[in-house]
Amino acid sequence: MRHETVKVVIWGFGAMGSGMAKMIHNKIGFQIVGICDRNPEIVGKSMYELLKISKPKKDIIIQPNIENVVKKGECEIVILATDSFTKKAYPKIEWLIRQGVNVISTAEEMAYPKANEPDLALKMDVLAKEYGVTVLGTGVNPGMMMDLLVVALTGVMESVDKIEVSRINSLSPFGKTVMEEQGVGMNVSEFKHKMELGTLAGHVGFKESVGMISDALGWNVTDFKQTMMPIITDIDRQSAYGFAAKGDVAGVDMNATAWVDNQPVLNLHHPQQIEPELAGVLTGDYIDIEGNPPIHMSIKPEVNGGVGTIAICVNMIPHVINAKPGLKTMIDLPVPRAILGDVRQMIEEE
Repeated sequence: MRHETVKVVIWGFGAMGSGMAKMIHNKIGFQIVGICDRNPEIVGKSMYELLKISKPKKDIIIQPNIENVVKKGECEIVILATDSFTKKAYPKIEWLIRQGVNVISTAEEMAYPKANEPDLALKMDVLAKEYGVTVLGTGVNPGMMMDLLVVALTGVMESVDKIEVSRINSLSPFGKTVMEEQGVGMNVSEFKHKMELGTLAGHVGFKESVGMISDALGWNVTDFKQTMMPIITDIDRQSAYGFAAKGDVAGVDMNATAWVDNQPVLNLHHPQQIEPELAGVLTGDYIDIEGNPPIHMSIKPEVNGGVGTIAICVNMIPHVINAKPGLKTMIDLPVPRAILGDVRQMIEEE
């Protein structure tokens, strides 16, 4: 085996980061060597106490400064669970690269960063190769359900004419940052005002999903448009990290279309809200591909967004470690799969 253990740092200990820590703790061959988060409510506290799991002799205390957590030679990979946008994540990723550690980012734009930030994507690729590390952005969506899974399904097709993808999902597993980005709890006027100002993110990732699919298939996208509308609740809804009163916004209804040679060939539909079942909404993932042969896939209910994001980030760790240095996307790396045995058996020897 190449390593005594695969040493991991988690930067960002919200709903996703803490979930990843718990998953890693329950796997064989991993070792969490540090946690960084600036939330004053958890700084200085034990990771094990926060996760309500038994504490070993060596404790892991939440640190507010990453410089005190990531030290050269003592960590192999960092899961960065702090941002949605490449531009905001970039300074952190650059610093981590210079420490000689691999990075997995949960930032939605990082799933295909050249879609919105081609210059930063090139910088990351060059820098990662210089320092001999690998950088990957992934998540349940973008990263899997509305893009990589679509690409994989086309592998059994002779031709592809049109693609329709719908992900009807719950926002309930996600943390406060996501609630703010989706406008959960806002009144309709506030939502529309922030949408007009461009300060409301909604779902981040349509452009990235389109980029991944079109590049994988060799499509030249000539136009791209997306829309965002509020989902207004007619009942009070409470999730772990969000609340929407009757008449306020419980989430967003997002749609996107991409054109190839002036033909709309890729449509993405993504309504997401907290506690959808309270409004009688059934979640699910649906992919319909016109071509030869036609493909119609449905998963009901949806692949859980929280568990899915946590799992895919952890499950990609060995593939990122094994990859050649540089900035990678999910179409560059091996097929994702669950880690059920000792992760060290998945690490290739140098």
